[in-house]
Amino acid sequence: MRRLSLFLVVAVGVLVLAPAAFASGPSFVTQGGGGVATHNGAFHYVTVSDGTTGATLLEKVAGGRVDYWIRLKGSWGTPTIGNGSQTGQGLSRDGRTLVLASIPGPPYASPSRLLVLDARRMKVIRKITLRGYFSFDALSPDASRMYLIQFRPASAGDSSHYIVRGYDLRANRLLPGKIADRSEDEKTMAGNAMTRVTSADGRWVYTLYEKPNGAPFVHALDTVRGAAYCIDLPKNRALYNIVLSLRNGGRTLAAHWRSGRPWLRVATGSWRISSPSSGFPWAWLGAGVGGGLALLSAGGLLLWRRRREELQQHPRQELGLAERHVVV
Repeated sequence: MRRLSLFLVVAVGVLVLAPAAFASGPSFVTQGGGGVATHNGAFHYVTVSDGTTGATLLEKVAGGRVDYWIRLKGSWGTPTIGNGSQTGQGLSRDGRTLVLASIPGPPYASPSRLLVLDARRMKVIRKITLRGYFSFDALSPDASRMYLIQFRPASAGDSSHYIVRGYDLRANRLLPGKIADRSEDEKTMAGNAMTRVTSADGRWVYTLYEKPNGAPFVHALDTVRGAAYCIDLPKNRALYNIVLSLRNGGRTLAAHWRSGRPWLRVATGSWRISSPSSGFPWAWLGAGVGGGLALLSAGGLLLWRRRREELQQHPRQELGLAERHVVV
């Protein structure tokens, strides 16, 4: 581990070059870019290849400068969601635990490897090796439990069928069974992750998926209780342009276009879907314009009446006419 007071050439490369994303089904692994940030944005943890030995540099970046860095044997990256477009995965809400994933090799390569680190001390805690094809999904707020995607391909080249598994980080073991919606009687889930949002306390993780048939659904994962809920949504052919956000203190999950135009709202807990009005408020505008015209008309009439009274009282002064004296 080293403390640096100057910019590193490699750090500058990380901050200005586009990140390298490596596909791994619904979850991706990324080197470079913005990495993963702490909740308060004080630090970013960025991985980058050293370019010579095949090792990975894990950098702790603050204010555009590399504060610490360590060298990790092997090729590692920070997990991302949604075709590599959404970073910020792999760090627990308390900022103490960071999970890195190995850069995937051939499709469905086994075993799968994950690296668990003490983020504050920049120290490796353990290396996890699992038989089968797994990728990182989420962490509980205190990092006592990790959630993984285990792929169950229905056919060669299929990366859309999978189950969610729990991993006890304190006991260091993969938990039996799967994390699934109890109302759904499916052997596997199917879909590709598009985007996600996490509650402020880190407990709930909401991920928008697109099924192979194009139908969208939200996977709501309670990372504390290890429970999941699937909410089917109306079909949308432009899910790539949809963003999730939480409102009303986390009581409403809003799905909206990147422009801000609303699409759907989901009441968290009851999972009731509603469709907010997305059109321009012409009725309100009409009422406002009509009211304004009425006020203008009333004001104009009042001014006209006042002006008329003044003219009747002082006609010559108002018209600027001089008085004529008649001599008889």
